[in-house]
Amino acid sequence: MARVTGPASTVSDPRKRVIVTRPAHDAQVWAEALQAQGVACASFPLIEIAALPEPSALTQAWQAVPHCWAVMFVSANAVRFFMAARPEGLDISHCRAWSTGPGTRAALAAAGWPAELIDSPDEAATQFDSEALWALVSARVRASVDAAAQAPTVLLVRGADALGLLAGRDWLALTLQGAGMRVLQTVAYVRQAPVLTLAQQRWAVQAVSDGWWWLFSSSEAAQHLLQTCPDLALGKGRALATHPRIAQRLQSAGWGSVSLVPAGLAAQAQSIKSLP
Repeated sequence: MARVTGPASTVSDPRKRVIVTRPAHDAQVWAEALQAQGVACASFPLIEIAALPEPSALTQAWQAVPHCWAVMFVSANAVRFFMAARPEGLDISHCRAWSTGPGTRAALAAAGWPAELIDSPDEAATQFDSEALWALVSARVRASVDAAAQAPTVLLVRGADALGLLAGRDWLALTLQGAGMRVLQTVAYVRQAPVLTLAQQRWAVQAVSDGWWWLFSSSEAAQHLLQTCPDLALGKGRALATHPRIAQRLQSAGWGSVSLVPAGLAAQAQSIKSLP
């Protein structure tokens, strides 16, 4: 699990290292990208992604796509699991796809969604979240509502927690409904805490004590760390957050030091390299 990326193992001062906590595939890709930008990294996934125990929900959700004006994907994993269930021959050329960041946009492109139909904040955006997406699509949404005889439909493709409950915020769903859209939601995958070995738990405890920076793009990952490693000396912990909401939750949890960094790769790398 705690996979050190590239020459990070040669860095003498562990306080100059960063631990990427995204789900396994995303964590390794992001750690390698930061490494290429000159940031010493370790990949330590704290969110485990699993398929739905009953895939029929995705089959039913796809039946709604021909009637949707847009489909919004909360993450690259949402794209991968949803697109893997696409019925053969189903036409998506009429339907826009929304994402909150470049990783999800890249997953949509790789899955074959037409590039001209994808709406997503670009790499230079200050935040990759629902608010940034809404700023991008709101004018088109309002024009569509004004022109339609009945409310256009948007399908939100999300993850669920280990209990099967929808993960994430409802801000975008409520905003779309307030603008006159009809909103459907479906679960494409399950997000759960990883099962750590004793050696991995000890590594995490030592990393906190040694002053590694823990990079969180989800407060759920931070919750899983505390759940799986309850003996952390959190007052000594140093955390990086990609969004103010995450930073606030980390501070409330008792992290000794919390710093806000940009969500975009290049700006994030520069911010991390300037840390004390």
